[in-house]
Amino acid sequence: MSRPLKADGRFWLTLDGRNFLGRGRVELLQRIRETGSISRAAKAMKMSYKAAWDAVNAMNTAWGGPLVESGPAGSRLTEAAERLIVAWQQAQARHAACLEALAELLPPTP
Repeated sequence: MSRPLKADGRFWLTLDGRNFLGRGRVELLQRIRETGSISRAAKAMKMSYKAAWDAVNAMNTAWGGPLVESGPAGSRLTEAAERLIVAWQQAQARHAACLEALAELLPPTP
């Protein structure tokens, strides 16, 4: 039985040479949008509040402005975060299509 070769790789947006936005961070932002809370988003993702807060803080700092704003009523995404999510999803879809196209160039395995 042959095993097909596959092109594989994770997709990240980088900023200043550092990973900035990937699948996990996009999911975290989406969960914050859904729940209105960093704590509830972290719980839904089975991650610690500290890890979620650190990720949000790292994104806010790297971006140079808030992507998530927190206050007494909870947390919410800024317009910049919403635009970044859409841009990441579109770019990630192209990345996936590119990997599929690359797979067509690979030789069959014995």
